[in-house]
Amino acid sequence: MHIVACHDCDLLNSFPADATETRLCVRCGCVLHQYRPNSIDRTLALALGALILFIVANSFPFLEMKNGGFIQQTTLLTGIHELWKQQLYGLSTLVFLTCILIPFLQMIGLLYLLLPLKLGRSVPGAITVLRLLRHLAPWGMLEIFLLGILVALVKLGHMATIVPGTSVFSFGILVFVMAAALTALDRPLLWERLDPRR
Repeated sequence: MHIVACHDCDLLNSFPADATETRLCVRCGCVLHQYRPNSIDRTLALALGALILFIVANSFPFLEMKNGGFIQQTTLLTGIHELWKQQLYGLSTLVFLTCILIPFLQMIGLLYLLLPLKLGRSVPGAITVLRLLRHLAPWGMLEIFLLGILVALVKLGHMATIVPGTSVFSFGILVFVMAAALTALDRPLLWERLDPRR
């Protein structure tokens, strides 16, 4: 039996450990546990897919601007570098953290936790990594950056011909794959599987 304290009203609720449906608090109706079948396999597959898309998004041209005979290609990292060169240090650091470093750490953290579990091995430092993932979650802002790109495409459209590169499409797919990976993760199951007493 699992005993879970409700996040809203603090009532202790008990339900079977092998529950295969969503469990609600008997007092206030808050969702205590949501069953996600094959959570570890699906999250692992989505995290691997996200890592591949991330590498593609940072390896190929992001945008290509054509104005007369002048053509300029840019990648995500060169855009951050240009912001730094224009002495917009805070903005370039923020874009680097929220669009490169934190999403990368989230993907690596998920793979670090889930791959050994899939192979039936222990995961040293798993609790620290899981807590780090929880703290990093609000700072990964891929979708906001993608929205900014779409706004820029519309605004710059009358000044030059803007051709979206391969990276834009892989970045757009990455937003959805990353959200799906974080949603598919069954945290109570993960905590249970990482329990050293098992």
